[in-house]
Amino acid sequence: MTYSLVGMCRRTGMFGAAVTTSNMNVGTRCPFARAGIGAVLTQHRTDNRLGPKGLALLEDGNSAPEVIDALVADNPTIGWRQLAVVDRNGSTAFHHGDRITSIHAASKGDGCCAIGNIIRNEAIPKNMVDAFEKSADVHLAERLVQALEAGFAAGSEYKQIKSAALLVVHEQEFPLVDLRVEFDRAPLAELRFLWETYQPQMERFVTQVIDPDSLPYPSV
Repeated sequence: MTYSLVGMCRRTGMFGAAVTTSNMNVGTRCPFARAGIGAVLTQHRTDNRLGPKGLALLEDGNSAPEVIDALVADNPTIGWRQLAVVDRNGSTAFHHGDRITSIHAASKGDGCCAIGNIIRNEAIPKNMVDAFEKSADVHLAERLVQALEAGFAAGSEYKQIKSAALLVVHEQEFPLVDLRVEFDRAPLAELRFLWETYQPQMERFVTQVIDPDSLPYPSV
C-alpha cells in the first residue's frame, strides 16, 4: 500500500526520499536521510528502526548493497519488510521480504531507486524512476514530487492514498526540506502545494540558522 523513491542529486550532492500511502504517519516511519551520507526507505509492515540503522551503516562507509545485506542478516522479521537505499556515490539497492504476497516491485536508475507494495501494477516503480531521471536539472525535491506523481498516474495503490512525505538533506545536520501530509483526500496535490509554497523560503530558513545576523528583522 506504499510507493516511494530514494534519490541523489549528482549536481548538488543532495539526498532525499519521497513516499505516499493509504496509511498514516508515513513521514515519521518510512524515509530517512543524512547529508553527505545517503538515504534509506523502510516500508510494508514498517520497521522504522531500520532507517537509522541503515544510515549508521552508510556513515561507516558501507555501500548500498552492503547496507541491505547487513539489515537483512539475522533479522527474523525481515520477510515483512521492503527496503531501498542510496549511498554517497549514488549506488542503490533494495530488498523485498519473502512474506510480501501482494503486487510489489522495484526499479533502479541513475542515483535513485523506487519501490512499491500492494500496488496496482509492477510498472509503477519504473515510471517513477523515469520521471526522476528526466528532470535532472531541477531541484531534488521537485524531482521526488514528480516521481510520486508519476507513480500515481501509472496506477497508484489499491486503496485511496491519504498521506505523503518529502525529505531532502544538504550540507547541514538538519533537513533542507521536510514536508508531510496526513490524511488528506488528495495528498500529492497537497504535497505539491506545500513544496511550491516552501521553496521560495527554503534558503532563508537555512540562513537564519547559520547566519541570522545577515537577515533583516523580523524572521521566524
